[in-house]
Amino acid sequence: MAFIDILKAKAKANKKTIVLPETEDRRTYEAAAKILAEGIANIVLVGSEEAVKKGSEGLDISGAVVVDPATNDKTQAYIDKLVELRSKKGMTPEQAKEILLNQYLYYGVMMVKMGDADGMVSGACHSTADTLRPCLQILKTKPGTKLVSAFFLMIVPDCEYGANGAFVFADSGLVQDPTPEELAAIAASSAESFELLVGEEAKVAMLSHSTMGSAKHALVDKVVEATKIAKEQYPNLKLDGEMQLDAAIVPSVGASKAPNSEVAGKANVLIFPNLDAGNIGYKLVQRLGKAEAYGPVTQGIAAPVNDLSRGCSADDIVGVVAITAVQCQAADK
Repeated sequence: MAFIDILKAKAKANKKTIVLPETEDRRTYEAAAKILAEGIANIVLVGSEEAVKKGSEGLDISGAVVVDPATNDKTQAYIDKLVELRSKKGMTPEQAKEILLNQYLYYGVMMVKMGDADGMVSGACHSTADTLRPCLQILKTKPGTKLVSAFFLMIVPDCEYGANGAFVFADSGLVQDPTPEELAAIAASSAESFELLVGEEAKVAMLSHSTMGSAKHALVDKVVEATKIAKEQYPNLKLDGEMQLDAAIVPSVGASKAPNSEVAGKANVLIFPNLDAGNIGYKLVQRLGKAEAYGPVTQGIAAPVNDLSRGCSADDIVGVVAITAVQCQAADK
């Protein structure tokens, strides 16, 4: 069974309600039709009945719930709640109404906030900033989490490394130049995400162009410090660094370059020193290694809301909805 099919099976076992607000995009409807046909999640589409009917022509989305902000009887409660949440920023009822009637991402996030949906997936035609802004304003961060970050779940075909080709790459979508403290927090969140989605013990490598002091530079120092902080704050986490990529995942290289490490050569969670490295790294593996790349999946938000690459396919949306549904299940516990 393909890895994504395992996640879909998990999602089906306890179906959650996921909002898809980007009803201006045909891929949303194609994904919704597949999700409903496979029984992965309950789907809410935000938009007018007329627009949804036109956009989904030729597809069976009869199982979806269509919510039109202009006519939904819960819209006023959402307006009132948004004013309450943003009152310190000067939000007025008129501004809240304007936002919720016209910015469907905000409406979708309010549905999650008010308990009318479990999670949301967006980003096929919006930037990461546009997707995450309403989440951070309305949902805030999860208790005990130091920052919101993003990862890609990478599934590399015919790969003996990682967890049979499954990896988490972080941060590959959000935090541009994390401090050592932020890198340590990203490592902890990413390990938790890996274990939730893959079901195996996380082995975390803090990546660099240096392995255990082989190079001297301020960029290396940052990763060394992040590793020290992570080991102090999360002593039960299998984590080591700083490490070059080959030392992290190739057993023979790990044994040669870091013989005393319990992570070297076995890593399945790869923490990149900055967003440049993380973004380039995941796209190289996706395009040249023909890997499946699901994300950027967010971690650290108070409720599961996930971003998409604007180059995503309908199948990519289906995969991220399955991941989001599994995150929603974990949030219930």
